[in-house]
Parts: sequence; structure tokens; C-alpha cells
Amino acid sequence: MLARSSTSQITLSVLKELIKPLAAKGAIDDEDKFLDVVLKREEEYSTGIGMGVAIPHGKSSLVKKASLVFGKSKEGIDYNSMDGKPAHLFFLIAAPENSDNLHLKILAKLSRSLMHEEVREELNKAETYEDVVNAFKKYE
Repeated sequence: MLARSSTSQITLSVLKELIKPLAAKGAIDDEDKFLDVVLKREEEYSTGIGMGVAIPHGKSSLVKKASLVFGKSKEGIDYNSMDGKPAHLFFLIAAPENSDNLHLKILAKLSRSLMHEEVREELNKAETYEDVVNAFKKYE
């Protein structure tokens, strides 16, 4: 297990919460080990991209099925974002080791969509899965 002292407890809590649905759906083999994969990636540089958005991600043999988890915080969370502002919207990407560059393709598509303030506003208002999907469809 990685030393987690360099990562804030808040960031750890966010990542653990995002990883739980992956384990519940059988998309990953081990929550703690996948957390270490994502933390190792975060140690390279924060995936808090700014504009209230964070996109943590990990590629590992622990991932059985490529998955994307969405979460949000109305209050915002200090996620060491590039712009120094709290993150409100979180997207966790989990990709299998043998998935070529699938996680990079998902990351690129998400990033392009999230550049639009309207998409972020819709996501902040979203209350259902359909609301989240529609936020992206509206501005494709």
C-alpha cells in the first residue's frame, strides 16, 4: 500500500466514495488496491483540472470493466485544483490494463465537454442519472 500521508484526508474520502460503486458493481477487484492506483496517479499531479472539476483516473489489471463514476459536492472540496478553487464535480475513470488508451479517450471527451460552462451548470443542478446524461447531450 502507498503511503497516504501526502494526500489529504479529504481527497482520500472523495476517492474512497467514488470507488465504492465500482466495487459494488463488480467493476474492480479490490477497493484499497485500486485506491492506491488512483493515488499514485494523483501524486504525479492533481487531477483537479479547475473550473470546479476533478477527474481522477486509474488504469489497472484490477479493473474488470471500464467505468465512469460521477459525484458532486454542493459545498465544494479542496482538491488541490490547478486554479486553487474547490472542486464540485468529480468524475472517476477506471480502465482495464489492456484497454489501450480508452481512459485517455474518455478523459479527452470529458475535458472538452466540461470546458463549457453550461455543461458544468447543468451537472451542478443534476439530480438524476438522466439529468447527468442530458447535460452532456445538450452541448455535444
